[in-house]
Amino acid sequence: MQLCNLMTRVKRGVAASKRRKNVLKMAKGFRWRRKSNYQAAKEALLKAGKYAHRDRRAKKRTMRGLFILRLNNALRLHGLKYNFFIKTLKDKKIEIDRKVLSRMAMEHPEVFKKFLEGLK
Repeated sequence: MQLCNLMTRVKRGVAASKRRKNVLKMAKGFRWRRKSNYQAAKEALLKAGKYAHRDRRAKKRTMRGLFILRLNNALRLHGLKYNFFIKTLKDKKIEIDRKVLSRMAMEHPEVFKKFLEGLK
């Protein structure tokens, strides 16, 4: 008796159709051929994933630059410089990140002023 007679035939069209349909669904909103052609959509999604990953990292860098800029402007209003301020924080072993400090300076300037007075 042959082994191939015992096994049932597997038709794989449903799984392939589902996979293609899901790729095209994820490519919704893309322009031109990339939204309707499976091969182009698949490649576009791969690139979109790479760009998204890269830009999530880049966003963190740009936001840190923005926090530093805001903090520096707030410090200049009080007659301090950013580099001196950061060195003072490190010397006194105060670990508050730049995001918190810049938000404090923008949203609660009176608290930020008291914080600076306590630092001197």
